[in-house]
Amino acid sequence: MSLKKLLTNRKWLLVALSLVLIMVLSGCTTNHGTMKTEDLLQGNFWEKNVVYYFSLALDTFAGWFNGAYGIAILMITIIVRSAILPLTIKQMKSSKAMQKLQPQLAELKKKHKDNPQKQQEETMKLFQQHNVNPLAGCLPMLIQMPVFIALYNAIYMNSAVRDHQFLWLQLGTPDPYYVLPVVAALTTFIQSKMMSAQMASSMQFMLLVFPVLIFVMSINFPAALPLYWVYSNIFTIVQNYFLYRNKDKEVLPAK
Repeated sequence: MSLKKLLTNRKWLLVALSLVLIMVLSGCTTNHGTMKTEDLLQGNFWEKNVVYYFSLALDTFAGWFNGAYGIAILMITIIVRSAILPLTIKQMKSSKAMQKLQPQLAELKKKHKDNPQKQQEETMKLFQQHNVNPLAGCLPMLIQMPVFIALYNAIYMNSAVRDHQFLWLQLGTPDPYYVLPVVAALTTFIQSKMMSAQMASSMQFMLLVFPVLIFVMSINFPAALPLYWVYSNIFTIVQNYFLYRNKDKEVLPAK
């Protein structure tokens, strides 16, 4: 596969993952009724080995805060985002390294403009030399997708979560006032904008695509899931502030 195709596939992989997430979340629940957490142990492999533990975690954290499942979702957010923080930092370093290599990549493109195969070979050598992975940006999303799906199932199937009132929200149904979808889309745009300087130009269009996808999903799914996205986005915004505020502006010289 050529480098151009690799980078193009990275862009469309992110779009495809988002669309798959919508479709999977729309139809991944095999049991359309609600149940107690312990009843999930009688379900299929996914329910008893994955969803059960998310549901149990929600019940446990809610118990610590007088039954507040909105706070329980915040606890899960902190745990999940902290767990993938090493991957996020690796992604950030890879993105910075990619930006630094742009002058050398441009020089290689100019030097081997009549020999695409040689251009690809030299480009991959450059990536290997500087330990840069063009697909590194996909890893955090790939890790979080099962979390989104499992959390959705836990919310949908756990009667205690679905019936819980948090602020103006009924966690088991979509926000009737569209406040949460708007906040979810806005915070998605802000956290994406903060990372835009580290993104390749071909990825800039995701600044618009992701907020729209998040908004569409948020108006259709139980409020607990976009609540998780809002928490996660705020975590990311704070995280990016500290990760990028002293970003290295040094650019590697072209050879």
